[in-house]
Amino acid sequence: MPDRIYESISNSNINRRKLYGALIVVILVAGIAAGVILGIQFSDSGDNTNIKPEMNHTIPTPDKHKLVECLMQNPKTENKAWNSQENCTKVGCSWNASITQNGDGPSCFYPLWFGYLVSNVSYHGNGIDITLKKNGTITTFGESLETIQLSVEYHTNTRLRLKFFDPNKKRYEVPPEALDIKKPLSSMDELTSLYKVNITQFGIQIIRKSTNSVIFDTSSPGLTFADQFLQITINLNSSNVYGFGEHNHRRLLHDMNWKRWGIFTRDVAPVDEWNLYGQQPFYMNLEEGGEAANGVFLKNSNAMDVILQPNPAITFRVIGGVLDFYVFLGPTPENVVQQYTEAVGRPVMPPYWSLGFQLSRWNYESLENVTKVVNRNMEAAIPQDVQYGDIDYMHNKLIFTYNNTERGYKGLPEFIERLHENGQKYIVILDPGIGTNKSLYTGLPNGTYGPETDAIAKEVYVRNPNGTGPLEGEVWPGTVLYPDFTNPNSTAYWKTWCSYLYNDLKIKYDALWIDMNEPSNFKPGSSSGTCSKNKYNYPPYMPRILGDQIYDKTLCMDSIQNWGIQYNVHSLYAHSQSQVTFKVLRELFPDKRPFVLTRSSFAGTNKYAVHWLGDNQSQWRQLPWSITALLEFSMFGFSYVGADICGFWFETTDELCQRWMQLGAFYPFARNHNAIGFRDQDPAAFNAFIQRTSRDVLITRYKLLPFLYTLLHEAHIWGSTVSRPVFHEFPQDEKTWSIDRQFLWGAALLISPVLEKDQTNLDVYFPDARWYNFYTGKEEERRKKAASLFTPLDKINLHVRGGHIIPWQIAANTTQYSRKNSMGLYVALDDDLQAKGSLFWDDGESFETYKVGSYLALNFTAGPTKSYTSVQLSLDLIHSNYTEANRLHFNQVDVFGVTRRPKSVLLNGKIISKEQILYDTTNKVLQMANLNMTITNQHVIEWTTSMF
Repeated sequence: MPDRIYESISNSNINRRKLYGALIVVILVAGIAAGVILGIQFSDSGDNTNIKPEMNHTIPTPDKHKLVECLMQNPKTENKAWNSQENCTKVGCSWNASITQNGDGPSCFYPLWFGYLVSNVSYHGNGIDITLKKNGTITTFGESLETIQLSVEYHTNTRLRLKFFDPNKKRYEVPPEALDIKKPLSSMDELTSLYKVNITQFGIQIIRKSTNSVIFDTSSPGLTFADQFLQITINLNSSNVYGFGEHNHRRLLHDMNWKRWGIFTRDVAPVDEWNLYGQQPFYMNLEEGGEAANGVFLKNSNAMDVILQPNPAITFRVIGGVLDFYVFLGPTPENVVQQYTEAVGRPVMPPYWSLGFQLSRWNYESLENVTKVVNRNMEAAIPQDVQYGDIDYMHNKLIFTYNNTERGYKGLPEFIERLHENGQKYIVILDPGIGTNKSLYTGLPNGTYGPETDAIAKEVYVRNPNGTGPLEGEVWPGTVLYPDFTNPNSTAYWKTWCSYLYNDLKIKYDALWIDMNEPSNFKPGSSSGTCSKNKYNYPPYMPRILGDQIYDKTLCMDSIQNWGIQYNVHSLYAHSQSQVTFKVLRELFPDKRPFVLTRSSFAGTNKYAVHWLGDNQSQWRQLPWSITALLEFSMFGFSYVGADICGFWFETTDELCQRWMQLGAFYPFARNHNAIGFRDQDPAAFNAFIQRTSRDVLITRYKLLPFLYTLLHEAHIWGSTVSRPVFHEFPQDEKTWSIDRQFLWGAALLISPVLEKDQTNLDVYFPDARWYNFYTGKEEERRKKAASLFTPLDKINLHVRGGHIIPWQIAANTTQYSRKNSMGLYVALDDDLQAKGSLFWDDGESFETYKVGSYLALNFTAGPTKSYTSVQLSLDLIHSNYTEANRLHFNQVDVFGVTRRPKSVLLNGKIISKEQILYDTTNKVLQMANLNMTITNQHVIEWTTSMF
């Protein structure tokens, strides 16, 4: 180490570092035989046949190692004038403005010696225990522990865990009831694992074996472990970082220019760069050259900041708990998501009807208006599967009631029955707040409100800090208490009132929409607008989260739930509500697949609920932002996601809503929803031209539902993504790394919507593959290039990727009827004249049909025969245990990329008539019709052409 790192390092520190350098030589010689290096004792215990870390004792130097910002004060109350060289060096940090990589970064850094040093290493079966001792004293947000422990667990060949914790005192951790990531029964194999581990002076490095690249490195200074301030910096392999949430990031590929993102669930619209509804501390790093990808999850529910640095590096600053990291080695981006969802949970499988188009708005005002909306869309032949009831269906906005008045929603049970007769569904909203303002109970049976008296009697509420009585906040019905969904008795409580709504009030809902569950509060902390002055409500470090105080727009941080104080479990509120609501629906309707739609979320909520992107705005900029959020939540393991089509707040316009209907038709969750006081924006509320374009794009969606449903099944079983970033499929194409205005459904369908006003020519990038126009089957001429495509108001660009087969079905106005129609296949040949695809089919609503075997599965493969004289398409039955499928047929097959007219076409060895064959010489498409192939049998189609 050089004698001088920065001017701020004292002479005593310099002399100490020189002394360490001299000791290294002596200890290396004298200590190797004894297994002691630099004072690090290797005490073997258990099975030592696993990976042995390689020791790295390089002392950091500024030109080789990363720099970490030294905070001198709480950034929430920052006084910029205080940020000076004098004050930086006063706290023991190093000032050097020239080291900052650009003008937006800090000038005060931790000295390279500050943090924790390895003092003891102990091996055990499939892991390592490392003792870390504090090195130096820099105190800004509480005194750091003298000793912390790092536990390294090798879980699988592609996953390991690194947990930094206090070995002497139990601290809060995410409870296993919320998220229990179990260590797999099968262990890591040293020969085939994708990683090796090095121990460094400051901790740990994870190295990818195939490239010998460091992908996770804690060797930067600044590791801090105080009671309410934990900090660690992870050096990355590249600047290609994706993920973290929930935020309005605006672009998929992160800006690494010292961007700071707060993470803490908050009720705030996706407009600015604040923390939004959910807490998703997961990121993906696409490594240099796109050769591989890795993912990292921090299992922590406390408020935090993540600081993205151009080094590249990520600094985590967390105000509680422990630093519990899970690292996933991929190597492909899709593998990373699959491994992550294997840990936190696979996405829930939605019912088939939920893939249909859905309509909602806040404040229809009356059932009469709802009926008009449903009827006019039916008359306009707009497909619609679901109608929603927002808080205006309730009596005085009290949940588990309905407004049974002539001017309100009198006749709602009968209306829902008519929807069901039409093959449609009805979903009601349930906010968590239980109204306590007794003046609102007038009009209820006996003038009492059962959910409130029952919650008080059963004590299933979030408690005041002193542990007695409910903490009250304020939302739509005025003052409310908040059910504690972490209380074991909350399930029975919630079930009682969900059952009451369904069975006693006869509101036969088909699913539940849970909103305002960050949890939201219209007043800071409590109904009084204040919280006690203590370390939880006023922590020493305040992450970059919305509000002047941590409890703004939510509950006091010292209020109490069964899992712990709000300070620790706040971001788990919606997660626990999703768990309970899912369980209640399973118990109330054991034959049905639960459908729970939540606004707020945590890692693993995807096992219980689906997600929409919150209260967006009717603005053009929101269209591309929604794609970024859609793709991020795909990485977080949510396969069924969407934004409010046409926007929630403010007035939409004809063109905006028209383009948004086109984009929204390719959200997995396609719902048009808007707010009180703005114009109607359901498709039938517009002119005939917009009605036609909305109808056309929805018919295209409904046609593709068998494909979408199969993708959702694959996500549910194997954890693959449905809405997929282009770089997932083409990671070595650098141009794809930042693409977030186009996206894929699975690997096969490229979606390129118009996202700007008055735009009719759109630049579309085509990665290196054959791409075919979805509507015509014509092959695009460009590969690894962008093309300017004419995209008039009535069109969205769709392209099928060569090498893939997409199943489809004739559309209808609801999925109940479309599921009965005949099917077909789009076969898109690749350069080798090959293609593949699959179909998963069941009754669309029973629970876990795959596990019990009540489903149909087919694989489709196309390719040249061995003699290369023909091309063969095989429809192979993999599993058949769904008798209703016997009624369905594949009636049409379209093959893209057939360059010459076939001489003959055979179906199951028999020549089919010329009347059944159409060859498009312009677009090079072979179409075979009236095939009448039952989907429960195996079939082979073969065509011969003169090209062979």
